Amino acid sequence: MPTDTVTPAVPPRHPRGRPEAPAGGPVTHGASPPRSTALGVALLALGLGAALVALLGPLVLGVFDYHVSSGASGQIRGGDVAALLLVAPVSIAAGVLVLRGRVLGAALALGPATFGLYMYFQLATGGDPHRYPGNVEVFFPVLLVLFLLAGYVAWQAWRTLLPVTLPSAGRRVDRLSGGFLLVVATFLVVGLHLPGLLTLWRGEPTEEYLADPGVFWVVKVMDLGLVVPALVLVGLALLRQHPERVGAARYAVTGLGALLGSSVAGMAVVMQATDAPGSSPALTVAFCTFAVVALVVAALQLRPLVQADRHR
Repeated sequence: MPTDTVTPAVPPRHPRGRPEAPAGGPVTHGASPPRSTALGVALLALGLGAALVALLGPLVLGVFDYHVSSGASGQIRGGDVAALLLVAPVSIAAGVLVLRGRVLGAALALGPATFGLYMYFQLATGGDPHRYPGNVEVFFPVLLVLFLLAGYVAWQAWRTLLPVTLPSAGRRVDRLSGGFLLVVATFLVVGLHLPGLLTLWRGEPTEEYLADPGVFWVVKVMDLGLVVPALVLVGLALLRQHPERVGAARYAVTGLGALLGSSVAGMAVVMQATDAPGSSPALTVAFCTFAVVALVVAALQLRPLVQADRHR
């Protein structure tokens, strides 16, 4: 006797064959990744370590004395402001969420992790001990441990999110995020790094280069070789409405942008407060505005995970 059959609904699939969750929709979990407790503890340690280095740096206690010029020291103080106000609290919050089994914690962790890889590599390798006094080489093990810890957090957070179907933030948010990331990439290349390189190639090095050539080249390699390509790849994917092609990388890139933007804003505020050369109210307002926009973009990308965790 024939019977009617009902075909179960199948979620829409993107071109690569993986189900795509709607904006704010459920988060589908695969097998539980190993060592989630270790990831949570590592995030707590990263947050506490970031706060410790910032407190011991030139912003507060001055125990860490870097071999850099006064201008580069101002940039380090800006990073310390961001570390105290954002990096450390976000890392600790992500650690608590991971220990509670929340997917949001792993996504949130990618921002402090990438910031740590970026910042502690520069602090450990930059500087010129032949020109500037300092003692940071004594604390090299601390910076190395934080660099390795940031790498471990990034790796474990990525593994945690790998079997998860991540929800879309929505077309408007993805377009906004993608356009913003491309604007930032363009500014880094055309507005920030290219002018200094062109003057150097013409045999007219800038004061920044002459004061800290080691720091100059480390930042150039990391920004142009790592940060800008990541911004472009993720920005194009989001702008073309293909967030699934970059997966968890969207959280890493937008999180890094928010924290680095806050670091630059902190630097501008510190320079303005100390009346340092090159400071100006207009630049301070501009950098602070950029930081706020970057924080908003990062929060909008994370919002669907917040909503999904609430429905668990």
